[in-house]
Amino acid sequence: MKMALLIVNGGLEAVPGIKLAKEMGLHVVVSDKNPQAPGLALADDALIASTYDVQSTVAAAREYHQCRRPLNGVMCLAADVPLTVASVAAALSLPGITLAAAHLASDKLAMKRRFAADGVPVPWFSEVESLEHLRRLVSRQGLPLVLKPVDSRGARGVLRLTPKVDLRWAYDLSGSHSPTGRVMLERFLPGPQVSTESILINGQAYTPGFSDRNYEYLERFAPYIIENGGELPSFLPDDMQAEVREVVARAALSLGITDGVVKGDLVVSQGRAYVIEVAARLSGGYFCTHEIPLNTGVSTIKAVIRQAVGERIDPEELRPRFQNGVVQRYLFPRPGRVVSIGGVDQARELPGVAEIVINVRTGDVVREPTDSNAGAGMVLAVGATRVEAARRAAAALEIITVETEPL
Repeated sequence: MKMALLIVNGGLEAVPGIKLAKEMGLHVVVSDKNPQAPGLALADDALIASTYDVQSTVAAAREYHQCRRPLNGVMCLAADVPLTVASVAAALSLPGITLAAAHLASDKLAMKRRFAADGVPVPWFSEVESLEHLRRLVSRQGLPLVLKPVDSRGARGVLRLTPKVDLRWAYDLSGSHSPTGRVMLERFLPGPQVSTESILINGQAYTPGFSDRNYEYLERFAPYIIENGGELPSFLPDDMQAEVREVVARAALSLGITDGVVKGDLVVSQGRAYVIEVAARLSGGYFCTHEIPLNTGVSTIKAVIRQAVGERIDPEELRPRFQNGVVQRYLFPRPGRVVSIGGVDQARELPGVAEIVINVRTGDVVREPTDSNAGAGMVLAVGATRVEAARRAAAALEIITVETEPL
């Protein structure tokens, strides 16, 4: 009988991983609260349960495991639900990170406190207990600072505080995105930011995913912190890349993760690498599904699938085989109601265009970007160098048009 793998999340970005797991000969079960989720249509079996509802997912997985077919592993893909995955793994005695590690990875304040206690470099941070407390902290620390929900995801409610930002508005908005109503403050460190993706095997971290994040629109969309894709390979010097990898490894071990996947968000400021936060999951935003394989030839998804079902991973599988240029850029139309979309098919035919995703349809409403789901579309291009890839991505965006009318 085939081994059975539960993938928590049936959204569009999970589709490549679901297909890969099936190609690897696994019986793939997918859980999602949306019966129309594209991943459910590809699954061998489907469970209807919200990815964020730990108890309902555990109950559905236990019923499937006991009454239909034993599950051999569980993982998530392009969904920030490490606690859901760890809870299923614990309930069914499957491979996975501990519940303690998953709790730390789901609470940014607890995570930062653990890092600080273990000597992992992080920006200055503090819990914010009230609006008056926020005002006192801002007065003492100075600006710019970053206000964020303790337990949200996708950059929702994350704000860069400058003298132009009303603190009452910011405090209320950020808190509204926290399920527990908690917010925290941290120093905004100037410098390049990077995304990483690491696989840990017996306490050793391997980091084939390493991307420079693009924040060219930081002022345009302020106070929201909106990323405009990323670029690979990194422009950072080799010694700084090595430091970033070392800091990510220390962060993973600080959380108690010795076998599993860790996605890192870091900033390099004044010659040092600092952890902004890490996630105990595969990345979203097409980083693990497209960018890393196109850049290095390494499939972190395949490694995580094998790890999830208890198979041994040869570290050589995680060694980059090449370094192609890969550039991702998002599409930000003028806010309003979409009246037409054009140029997509022509852009797909351009040299080096690896993927185009359009997230809106005629009649949809485009609003001002406020989080990581802000883009109306995405272009991914490859080249012999990242300069060539960037030129190809820009050429594709020039052709694509998303026309809107005022509301």
